[in-house]
Amino acid sequence: MDALVTTEWLAGELGANDLRVVDASWFLPEHKRSGAAEHEAAHIPGAVFMDLGEIVDTSSDLPMMLPPAEKFASRMQSLGLGDGSRIVLYDNSPLHTAARAWFMLRTFGAHDVAILDGGFAKWQAEGREVASGREQHRHRHFTVWSDTTGVRDLAQMKANVESGAEQVLDARSEARFTGEEPDPRPATHAGHIPGSKNLYYADLFDPDGTWKQGDALKAAFEGAGIDLSKPLVTTCGSGITASVLAFGAHLLGNDAAVYDGSWSEWGADRTTQKAMGAA
Repeated sequence: MDALVTTEWLAGELGANDLRVVDASWFLPEHKRSGAAEHEAAHIPGAVFMDLGEIVDTSSDLPMMLPPAEKFASRMQSLGLGDGSRIVLYDNSPLHTAARAWFMLRTFGAHDVAILDGGFAKWQAEGREVASGREQHRHRHFTVWSDTTGVRDLAQMKANVESGAEQVLDARSEARFTGEEPDPRPATHAGHIPGSKNLYYADLFDPDGTWKQGDALKAAFEGAGIDLSKPLVTTCGSGITASVLAFGAHLLGNDAAVYDGSWSEWGADRTTQKAMGAA
């Protein structure tokens, strides 16, 4: 299964015993939308809802940190996702949050994971079948596993400012990156991690909401000053849209890491260096 699948492909695979479809729509408070409510109203037949806002580390004061492996495995089992499942993720969010679910699943040991190109919006626009309510799937065994080689923490990011060993790419808007626009979080500085580059996550998509691919996708990264042949770590506000950049890099053969705490951690920490202005 390719990392990015089409609506046509998925329509032909629905009902396969090993296939699990997951709605990973998540929204910021200002969107005034509920992923769970929208899922119950309409979803791809057989799809279950992954609540990204709930599958987090509740012991952290940061908003969207990865949960303990045991918690993640338990939630996946309850959704009927297990070892050997082919998992197709989609969303209907302007943040393209299926990428965050992809990053989480790969971190916690699921490797046959894909994203639906164009998401639920494309599925609906094509007049494909939808269902409502909640889907019921039997629990399946999901092995507790965590591979954090693709995750960066505060200490690693501080060390990287000094070493420059990994390129750092920020998914936030240009105004947030430069510090022209203040950070919305209380007691959080504006600006960016010194040495980092900026590529707004939305620039990885065509106007119809599908992913840029091939040369067009590569040009987006190269236009931001990124060499895809070298190590890369992505960041954003809270680790959500950083995952969009990481998935885009993956499509081009670069397995980028994600700084999970992102600017919500770096910008609020009094021991970190902050930079302002363009990269």
